[in-house]
Amino acid sequence: MAVLIESSVWEPSPALYIFIFLCCFFSVSLFPRASKSSNNSNRIPSILDNGNSSSLLRFRCNFLLLYSLASVMEGLWSVFGEFELAFDGVSKEQMAFSLCVGHAAVLFLGPFLGVLSDLIGQKKACLAFWILHLFVGVWKKLSAQPSFLLASICLSLATSIFVFSFETWVVVENEKQGHRQDSLGDTFWLMTFFESASLIASQVLVNLLIGSNLQKGITSTSNAAMFLAITGIICVSRWTGNPHTPTIQEYKMSFSAYIFHDKRMWLLVCTQACLQFSIVVFWILWAPTVVADGREVHLGLIYSCLLGARMLGSIVFPWLINGPASLRTEDCLVYTFITLGLVLSIVAYDYQEIGVLVSLFCIFHAGVGLVIPSLARLRTMYVPNELRGGVISLSLTMANAALLFCLMQVRFYNPNQFRVQWVIF
Repeated sequence: MAVLIESSVWEPSPALYIFIFLCCFFSVSLFPRASKSSNNSNRIPSILDNGNSSSLLRFRCNFLLLYSLASVMEGLWSVFGEFELAFDGVSKEQMAFSLCVGHAAVLFLGPFLGVLSDLIGQKKACLAFWILHLFVGVWKKLSAQPSFLLASICLSLATSIFVFSFETWVVVENEKQGHRQDSLGDTFWLMTFFESASLIASQVLVNLLIGSNLQKGITSTSNAAMFLAITGIICVSRWTGNPHTPTIQEYKMSFSAYIFHDKRMWLLVCTQACLQFSIVVFWILWAPTVVADGREVHLGLIYSCLLGARMLGSIVFPWLINGPASLRTEDCLVYTFITLGLVLSIVAYDYQEIGVLVSLFCIFHAGVGLVIPSLARLRTMYVPNELRGGVISLSLTMANAALLFCLMQVRFYNPNQFRVQWVIF
């Protein structure tokens, strides 16, 4: 007598997505009334306001639109990068090697890119981001067998530029247009919010383009990436303004004075490096952890759930900083990092059921959504604008050195269990 064993595929409850959406909606809607500056005639202008800050609103909306476009571009590779390589016959060991090569390129070239962006201007650095993506798209079109190592290097460098250039650009432009520095707090959490939403949108776009015809779908995705890159180049080129950039001698003197004589700068650099390291390690390990012991899950739905949690975490930032709680940014970071450490400790040292595991992952990403704008706010307080790109790239260098070491260990000692998640910086 045969025994029929039914298998079920686990997926998050639809109520969870509704909960995240409602929390984000009500938080954004109610924050202006709960803000500690709501009764102040000189309140900080926000994208939520309908007041007289039309210049700030126009500037912020234009930048967020461009930043969202860049986030969609980044999401295309992070969503279907491994799938495309596997379709082209690239083995897991080769994927691991290409990931190591990408991090090595960023490790050695990243610091120079950060310094160069400060010297030539962030507009040109952001333009280089789009050009690198366009180059990879054209290379895939023209070459019958494109080098996946070259693509990994270019896309890794582009992601590194994405991390520091857009944040630095919005800070410099905000100061150049005469807007208050305090208004950047809203811009930072909105950047995190829109970036997460754009990554979800890129996942939807890839699924629509690939469909059932894999070969045609991959070609369509490459065409979409090239179209987005060209659109981004046009938008950046039309952005007016040419802010003052320091000379090499001025930059060396300022960098030496701030970096080597201010311990707060090193604390910021190390904190950012630890955050980036933990984020990338999480994206490398989360899928193998979820599917451990042969569990069947919808990874795409969990991926969207994690990004939704990060959106929810980002909207907590204005409530803690300018809301009724009115906490110091430093205090928020301390409490959040303790929470993130406890969450990852539970995952690392104790086996969990799939529902509890995904819940812990969501808490981690909610904390990341809070930490990212908090660190950006601290950089605005302590890091001069003309050094911002170099300081952030220094953080990425430290994180990439640690990541490259870990990836090399995994590749040489356990290559068969390595699973790539294309989130590189």
